[in-house]
Amino acid sequence: MKILFASSEVTPYAKSGGLADVSGALPKALESLGAEAAIIMPKYKSCSLEKWHLEKLPVPLKVPISGRIEEASLYWANHSEKTKIYFIEKDDYYLRDALYQTLDGDYPDNAERFAFFSRAILEAAKAINFKPDVIHLNDWQTAMTSVFLKEFYRDDPFFNKTAAVLTIHNLGYQGLFWHYDMHLTNLPWDYFTYEKLEFWGKLNFLKGGIVFSDIVTTVSEKYSKEIQTKEYGFGLEGVLKTKKGSLFGILNGVDYSDWNPETDNLIPEKYSAKSLKGKKVCKSKLQEQFKLPITDKIPVIGMITRLTTQKGLDILMESLPLLISKGKKFQLVVLGSGDEIYQNFFKEISEKYPHIIGVKLGFDNALAHLIEAGSDMFLMPSKYEPCGLNQMYSLKYGTIPIVRATGGLDDTVKNFNPKTLKGNGIKFLEYSGKALLSAVTKGIGYFEDKKSWNVLVKNIINEDFSWETSAKKYLKVYKTAMKRL
Repeated sequence: MKILFASSEVTPYAKSGGLADVSGALPKALESLGAEAAIIMPKYKSCSLEKWHLEKLPVPLKVPISGRIEEASLYWANHSEKTKIYFIEKDDYYLRDALYQTLDGDYPDNAERFAFFSRAILEAAKAINFKPDVIHLNDWQTAMTSVFLKEFYRDDPFFNKTAAVLTIHNLGYQGLFWHYDMHLTNLPWDYFTYEKLEFWGKLNFLKGGIVFSDIVTTVSEKYSKEIQTKEYGFGLEGVLKTKKGSLFGILNGVDYSDWNPETDNLIPEKYSAKSLKGKKVCKSKLQEQFKLPITDKIPVIGMITRLTTQKGLDILMESLPLLISKGKKFQLVVLGSGDEIYQNFFKEISEKYPHIIGVKLGFDNALAHLIEAGSDMFLMPSKYEPCGLNQMYSLKYGTIPIVRATGGLDDTVKNFNPKTLKGNGIKFLEYSGKALLSAVTKGIGYFEDKKSWNVLVKNIINEDFSWETSAKKYLKVYKTAMKRL
């Protein structure tokens, strides 16, 4: 089976979130099961020729957009890795400092950038003679590929047996543009209807992908059900309900070649379930990094997150000052960036309580690994969370996850019961500062009860969320999609 995996970001070449991690790991897992996979992505500024040893291919691309033809170039990463990865070069669109936006907001030409990419995916497949059984699309940036496949290539012998599978990583981001951007797609205006691409007067790239893909997947079982409700559907719950027989939830996996304390070269000392001595070293180095008092007598709670309301920052703003005022003994370290209101909050509260709270605004991969290894607990109070990866990373690092019971967080974390000594974390259901405060207080209590704490840590460090199980489920989905052609 040949799978063309299309994504707007792939680790380690370009990353803004978990999509990049999935895009870098899943194709490799599929190949380990016998499939032939190729990855395709835009060639961003971060994808330098020198750093990644990219090689230009002698196959110029001609991509239709807005009634004209735009030319692009195709590169590939000439690595020893089996999975081939291709890059579409169009500097006018992709040679920028960020992937999708600046501090002032989204790039104003995002509709053009990703309508072009979605069409270029198909042209690139033909140029490299990679005839896919399945094109696996990811989020709104590639969703229009399924529309183009069905409209412009359905009679093309190269694609007449190609199925389209779309994975929704986060329904909150849909690729919404004004209706006058329809000209970019070269589609007739009868596609701008409620049944196809129209969404409250706007052009919706993700909706097009949902409607025209043979199979739609989401990144956890719980999230696949949540997005069919008004609370989590972001206006697309009706469309998703019509796809109910073609909608599947498959939990993301973890690439343990990157996230494993036994082999992690980014942490100061490695450790394993057999010996946790290295975790204590990581904790002291983490405290030192954030200029916090170095002590093992109180827990360190870690957060690596986008600073947005989706991630539960509003209820954290409500509960964190209360937690401090109640005299609870803990330290909090935060790594992330996002909305100005939350950046300012963390900046101010860390300056007010420098012995309790450490904050770094931005992203630092090495520091992210140190936070996972050096923290005692990891906090994810998300309003909604399609899958979440950090709670699964945390389990491997012996770091207790505290999560809200939503999406993939609910699927992967089971409440610890101090009587039965079963469970792998702490979760709360109600979306409120009060519930969050209670959950963190419970975690601090477990830390102070060393018997319960030691059992809990042993419970989690051998948990396995490797990609193999998820990749097998994707192969089944691909076969189902191919049968429906």
